[in-house]
Parts: sequence; C-alpha cells; structure tokens
Amino acid sequence: MIDEAHALVDRHLTGPIRDLEAIQHVEYDAALRRWYVRFGCEGRDAATIYFDLHQRTLRHEVFFLPAPEDPARRGELAVWLLQRNHQLYGTRFSMGTEGDVYLTGRVALEHLSEDEIDRIIGVIYEVTERWFQPAVRIAYGARP
Repeated sequence: MIDEAHALVDRHLTGPIRDLEAIQHVEYDAALRRWYVRFGCEGRDAATIYFDLHQRTLRHEVFFLPAPEDPARRGELAVWLLQRNHQLYGTRFSMGTEGDVYLTGRVALEHLSEDEIDRIIGVIYEVTERWFQPAVRIAYGARP
C-alpha cells in the first residue's frame, strides 16, 4: 500500500499540482519521504506544506506563525485558534512545544486520493489566506 501511495502522491504533486498558478515550487526529499509544496499567498510571502509519507498515513504540516512572546497574547491566540479548529476540515491548528503555530493533519493511506490531496491543499490555502493576518494582529498587534 505504501508504494502505491508514494506513486499517487508523487505523480499528483509533481504533475497537476506543480502546474497550478499559485504553486511556486514542488520538491521531494527521498531520504525523508517528504514533499515540499510552496505556494504564494496574500499578506504573507509564501507558505510551504510538508507532506510526510508514513507506513499507514500521509501527514501534512505548515508552519503558520511564530509564538508570541507575551504570555497573555499566547493565551488569547490559543483560544482563537481552538475556535477556528471547530470550522476546519482535514487540518487543524496546533502549537509546538515553543508555542509556534502549525497547521497539521493526516489522512489514512486507504482514504488517500488525488481529490483528498487537492482538498488538503485547498483548505490550507484558504486558512492561510483567511486567518493569517487576524492571527498576526492577535499575536503581535497593538493593544488599545
């Protein structure tokens, strides 16, 4: 199953996805079994989705935002992100051990398809376009 999943992901990301106007770059690291899909967006230079192929899942991750230094802002951002998670499909906001914000998710290989890869990329693109600037304002904006 993993060989078929690898072929599907590679064929789709280095074919139709690479040719999309919003996609800046697609790269594969064979040592990590990881694809990098970089896309442009407004309000942010670009974002890169990491797709990691595992034995039973395809995992994705995007670095969304560095941790705010102010603990109060970090708490406010965490609550806001959890509220956004309620609306998401196939991905979710998470915080790393240092408080950095990521979009992460995984799909079981038996459910993996070109449509599912497209859905993941589309959701991540939409979330980044829609919620990056509001998250920046919460994390780093001026207080009234």
